[in-house]
Amino acid sequence: MVLTATAERKTALYERHVEAGAKMVDFFGWAMPMYYRGIVAEHDRVRSTAGIFDVSHMGQLVVRGADALAAIERLTTNRAASLEEGRIQYSIMCYEDGGIVDDVLVYRLPERYMLVVNASNCEKDLEWIRSNVSGDVSLEDHSDHTQLVAIQGPKSEDVLGRVVEADLSALGYYRAAWLDVLGTKTLVSRTGYTGEDGFEIYCVNDLAPLVWDALLTAGSEWEVEPIGLGARDTLRLEMGYHLYGQDIDATRTPVEAGLSWVVKKDKGDFIGREAILALEEEGASERLVGFVLEGRGVPRPGQRMVSGGEGVGAVTSGTYSPSLQRGIGLGYVGVQAGGDLGIEMRGRTVPAKRVRPPFYRGGSARRKK
Repeated sequence: MVLTATAERKTALYERHVEAGAKMVDFFGWAMPMYYRGIVAEHDRVRSTAGIFDVSHMGQLVVRGADALAAIERLTTNRAASLEEGRIQYSIMCYEDGGIVDDVLVYRLPERYMLVVNASNCEKDLEWIRSNVSGDVSLEDHSDHTQLVAIQGPKSEDVLGRVVEADLSALGYYRAAWLDVLGTKTLVSRTGYTGEDGFEIYCVNDLAPLVWDALLTAGSEWEVEPIGLGARDTLRLEMGYHLYGQDIDATRTPVEAGLSWVVKKDKGDFIGREAILALEEEGASERLVGFVLEGRGVPRPGQRMVSGGEGVGAVTSGTYSPSLQRGIGLGYVGVQAGGDLGIEMRGRTVPAKRVRPPFYRGGSARRKK
């Protein structure tokens, strides 16, 4: 997780975080909570009942017009044309050389599409899209007047059901709908970054603190509490989810990152297609792999990965897994490197076993797909 030097931006929930005693940090220019009660305790809360997250730093870019679908198809690797209204898909934007601009969620909404992009990439993505669309296409940045509150965990539906006027059981995984949230028509999606069942609520700025308070009140029976970035990171890594700026970036392609499953090569032309096809033909020299430590230690980004006494790569994401109670991580290694790995940390090499993510397979989201 990359932290920057000076936080200049605050979400509409900033005061709620301070009042709750959060340890605040600078996350790509945003003042965000790292933890409240503690990373492990918050992680366990999400896995056991539910927790709420402020993810308002994420960007929301809306694409409209007669040529909006054609623009999305050219910009992203997945098949946006397959989306029915109210459906969502994970996708990637690539440069011409196949390097990853960003990983995004594509929402098909009435008369428009919405791209949810990473906080660190919002301005870059906006300029990239503007420079690569043509025809009847309009692009709007809704990030500044949209706050995003997430509730994640096996009790999420029970908690949110006390706040919205809707039958949430009818809202399927990776689907979105406009629901009555505290008297305001609000976009709610069944999505998340934790491996648990959950929802993300796209609030107008003034509504976000009210939704935050209402979720805490509605969830008191299950000890629902605020969750910071620290637990969000351990939760996502247990699922093997990529983090832009660490596991993927402009120097990596979907082929190397194990994301070929969202590259629909037969859908027609899109930016980066030829480079991706060429790399698949010749074969990538490195691949992103998962590992679980077989000894004590916590892997961290940048640590050297070895096999047979030789350096074969470096850790991109690493942490202590509260669910598995051992160190886990991701890293790029040469495709010629066989067998298990060692992670060099603090003057010693800790043995690690290669594991295909997700590392944790007990999440409630798997039961909703």
